[in-house]
Amino acid sequence: MKIKIKKLKDNATLPKYHHPGDVGMDVYAMETFILEPGDHHFFWHGFAMEFPIGYTAMVVDKSGISKSGLHTMGGVFDAGYRGEYNTHLVNLSDKPYTVEEGDKVAQIVVVPVVIAELEETDTLSESARGEGSFGSTGRK
Repeated sequence: MKIKIKKLKDNATLPKYHHPGDVGMDVYAMETFILEPGDHHFFWHGFAMEFPIGYTAMVVDKSGISKSGLHTMGGVFDAGYRGEYNTHLVNLSDKPYTVEEGDKVAQIVVVPVVIAELEETDTLSESARGEGSFGSTGRK
């Protein structure tokens, strides 16, 4: 599958796969920013992409910085989106974390999706789980 990518800012580093067979493309910070504990920040990446309907680009955690308590928020980009990509990071740790310009801050994973046709109904079929919610399967 080919994805079109457009560089929007001169200092942008385009996303890339680092090893054959990698699923996630690394995306890079274009600024230096200190994320204090509990802080949120949008890191803009300076590029836009185009890919076919039936796919989505999902921004997900980069394991290297998630070990320090950083986590991506949101991050689903639809096929029709042509704006600048970004990563919304939150610092869930009790220590500040400095992101330097050029650091990897997340990964983009492109995945096929089903575009569902919703059919409103008054009833749903029975299932083994039923309405069981959080913790419904127990601890063991």
